[in-house]
Amino acid sequence: MQRAANCSNQYEGGIQIQGAPLRELDTARQSFDSYLKRLDICQHVTTIDDRIVSPGFLGFQLRHSDSVEWAPQGDTAQLCEKLKLDTHANLDDLEREIVLAMLLSPVPFQFPSFAELMSSIRIRKNIVIAARKTSLSFATEVAERPAEYWIYDDDRGFILRPGESLTAALQRATQPDESGVRYTFSCRRAAEYICLLAMAAEARQSNPPLYQDFHRQAEMRAVKGSEFERIFLRRIGSPINPLPVRFFVPGDRTWFRNPDRESAEVTGYEGSWTFYLGNGMFADFWRPERVYNLTTKCLSIYHWRHSTYRDQNGELQMDETRVENHVDATLADPASTARVLQEMLQIHEPMDVFAGGCVEPHREYARQICRGTSDLVLPDIHRGSLTE
Repeated sequence: MQRAANCSNQYEGGIQIQGAPLRELDTARQSFDSYLKRLDICQHVTTIDDRIVSPGFLGFQLRHSDSVEWAPQGDTAQLCEKLKLDTHANLDDLEREIVLAMLLSPVPFQFPSFAELMSSIRIRKNIVIAARKTSLSFATEVAERPAEYWIYDDDRGFILRPGESLTAALQRATQPDESGVRYTFSCRRAAEYICLLAMAAEARQSNPPLYQDFHRQAEMRAVKGSEFERIFLRRIGSPINPLPVRFFVPGDRTWFRNPDRESAEVTGYEGSWTFYLGNGMFADFWRPERVYNLTTKCLSIYHWRHSTYRDQNGELQMDETRVENHVDATLADPASTARVLQEMLQIHEPMDVFAGGCVEPHREYARQICRGTSDLVLPDIHRGSLTE
């Protein structure tokens, strides 16, 4: 691993460990070095370790020449092809893709410890594995869950039956291989279940008291929507400092906005929540054994505007068959595909503006959950030592 000669880049981008005692930084550098060697990518990483200029700081970045070659303009979809990674057959390859994408991020991923960094990588891995197995029926007005694990309450939403396993309950609700049923979800709630499943599985290993608090919270009431995002997730990137439109790390949760005013009036079609699975692919919860790439995701959302109809009650609805037909026709015409992508592959406008662009300026990932450094506080669990 090479050490940077100076810090002229002001520590921008990549992976950063900040605020740890100097002794812990030494251990973190050695531990991450060993981890990178196990993944056989150590030779591609630059270490920023200038404690005179910035005490308590340790940074890691992909070498500039490798970033330019493997992910030009921040396009991480090419990593697997260029490095011959098979992230389905080899979970070490999935870790490699996660770490490499984080290392080349133009906005830094910041962690208070090496343990939190590794926990974050494992959660991303858990998300990808769970999202690959998720297959659901789309609904916004009704929802179903396996009754042996969940109870519905008008005020509290779906709550976990006392004594049942939270991870098993989340798996049964989202993975037909476990339950034999494709339960009804909105895409936003489906994404929340997958995030919670991945974080609960990691907390069970790295912070059992927090895992028990996840259980207690799930037995009390559902945490969802903007509250879920505030409590469980962090963001990287912003409207002021946006990520490149083609930059994604496996395990990212992201939202593609529908920039068409009329079709966005159809409930559930304001946009689309999904996860980046790596290798250029995004999860498709609704079509079994199917995934999107960035092109087909953009085309699908673009053609929502051409696929609406009024039902017998006069309500605006979406015809998914028409969407797929429009997508297929556009894909058969390279010039039309290029025109749509030019419009859609932009950072979306503010929510009160309907224009081109469907990509968020940020990505979402899990909060810290390790003992001593967790920044996750559950709304109805009042214990003073979540992070102890």
